[in-house]
Amino acid sequence: SYGFPPHHPPMHSFLGVPVRIRDHVFGNLYLAEKQGAAEFTEDDEEIVVALAAAAGVAIENARLYALAHRRERWLAATAEITSVLLGEVRRTDALTLVARRAREVAGAELALVLLYDEDERQFTVEVVDGADDSAARKLVGAVLPADDTTFVGSVTERRHELLENLAEAAPWSHPVVAGPAVVSPLAAADTLHGVLVIAHRPDRGPAAEDDLALLGSFAGQAALAMERARGQEERELLVVLEDRERIARDLHDVVIQRLFATGLQLQSGAMNARPEVAKRINQAVDDLDATIRDIRRTIFELRTPMSAALRTEIREAIEVAAESLGHRPDLELIGPIDSAVPDQLRPELTAVLREALSNAVRHAHADRVSVRVRVDAGWVSVTVTDDGVGCDPEAARSGLVNLRERAERLGGDFRLGRVTPHGTELRWSVPLRD
Repeated sequence: SYGFPPHHPPMHSFLGVPVRIRDHVFGNLYLAEKQGAAEFTEDDEEIVVALAAAAGVAIENARLYALAHRRERWLAATAEITSVLLGEVRRTDALTLVARRAREVAGAELALVLLYDEDERQFTVEVVDGADDSAARKLVGAVLPADDTTFVGSVTERRHELLENLAEAAPWSHPVVAGPAVVSPLAAADTLHGVLVIAHRPDRGPAAEDDLALLGSFAGQAALAMERARGQEERELLVVLEDRERIARDLHDVVIQRLFATGLQLQSGAMNARPEVAKRINQAVDDLDATIRDIRRTIFELRTPMSAALRTEIREAIEVAAESLGHRPDLELIGPIDSAVPDQLRPELTAVLREALSNAVRHAHADRVSVRVRVDAGWVSVTVTDDGVGCDPEAARSGLVNLRERAERLGGDFRLGRVTPHGTELRWSVPLRD
């Protein structure tokens, strides 16, 4: 006998046989207190052994059926991801589908896709899908130092990680489900993108080895989806750049030359015209010259490389401000700046940063200026702090009024206050909305 609790009532007769599945003991079948006899017989033992063997076969068949059903669901989810690969795909859309299907098929409470930055050695929460969407969305944009997590081995060694408690596995910015979790690397060929995390409720047992293999295959398809999405975005960018170059070439070689020739003809005609007519012709020539200058400016803008990274635009604004300040402002970038900020919000953010820095240049007289741009919990914020003379938070400077109006129009917030012992802190934050 095995597994009887303390103070179990005494037994006068007992028969126990193991229930085996293949070569492993799944459990035990116990009988006690035989009725009508003092002891169990050998015939009794043979019958119970046969029952235990039948039970083992039934349990194994049920387990295999459940595994086949889970495998079928994982294969269907993998096929759906594969179909996405064959069409037009955006990275965020592909990752959202990956997280949702992984959570649904695994019967999990939460699924996360964390991108890994090898240079910074940090994870960024890119996509979250949870049973409680409102709480889950707050995790988007959170940055986790890789060395502060217990699953860093999933990227350094590209292996599965089994976690007993996801809540204790990393310094999460918001609460997560405190249950067991599986971490699988998102890797394709030699490229490691990040990890896929599947978390269950606390009352769920640890994941089986079969589930790890199925999740690993699914994660591999997800990594391929990311590769394809990135390749498609690069091809689309190349098409746009080629179109811009073609338009710039046509404007320079055709349009400007025609306008220039027309201007020369008008100037020749003005020499033989009456004074009042010549004056109007010369005005038209001046207008043509202005148009040519505008076209040349447009050509220059078309041939200027497109900024693929918002971080680059932010750093350029910092360098411009450094020339006026006489020193370079400190810069801190936190979160998925490039991937999480929507395209339509980028010009708003850079305009706010330039205005805030311009205000520091004109009014702060500061020895030190610090800039922090942060993406976290579905928001992006710009904070500019200086150690200058400070300013009245109620001052109605036109630039500050403009910053406040921009924030309110986008559903955000603008704050201006003093810092101790002296200086000003400007904070502009808006929600990330596509």
